[in-house]
Amino acid sequence: MNNPLKALWSKEHKRDGFLLGVAVGSFGITFGVLAISAGLSGPKAAVMSLVVFTGASQFAAVGIVNSGGEPISALGTALLLSARNGAYALSLSQVMPNKLSRRLLAAQLVIDESAAMSKAQSNLQDAKEAFWVTGLSVFFFWNAGTLVGILLGEVVGDPLVWGLDAAFPAAFVALLLPHIKERGKRRAAILGAGVALLTIPLVPSGVPVVLAASSAAIVSWGESRR
Repeated sequence: MNNPLKALWSKEHKRDGFLLGVAVGSFGITFGVLAISAGLSGPKAAVMSLVVFTGASQFAAVGIVNSGGEPISALGTALLLSARNGAYALSLSQVMPNKLSRRLLAAQLVIDESAAMSKAQSNLQDAKEAFWVTGLSVFFFWNAGTLVGILLGEVVGDPLVWGLDAAFPAAFVALLLPHIKERGKRRAAILGAGVALLTIPLVPSGVPVVLAASSAAIVSWGESRR
């Protein structure tokens, strides 16, 4: 008699997609705590995770608002950071379902993790399975983590005391490191960091992120054309 649980875990991409979702859930907890400390209500933070569902944009928006930045800066930064998901969707066109309702659901799950796991597979069937398992797993645990963080927000107090504010930037650095092995990408990263450092004292909070990302994207595009 076949064991359904064994079949589910028989392929590494399914197991890894699930475990990746569990790991991302810890960042969801951090987001929930930071959102509450920034003055966001629990329902607003929960809806943000459900609808926006892109950690980088959510952390950036909450961080800018918390530091006194203008809402338009927070929106611009969040949109810029989430624009990469459109490129992911184009690269996953074969993985996306044909039916409109399922395609709309799949669009919500196009994130860094689901795209990376899907593209790492050697055949289309495994790519589709990896996309759905990873996307749904991350969606569930991110939102569950956000709810836990909201509940802990009042107990934890100031996240600066616990160092929670450093968790997501540290994860960004870890994600960045494998991508700067090439000279062109190193140039883009260095330029973006330089622009950010130079403009932080001069422009409103949130604007340096937009300027740095834009300049880095321009250099990266130029290098790819070359």
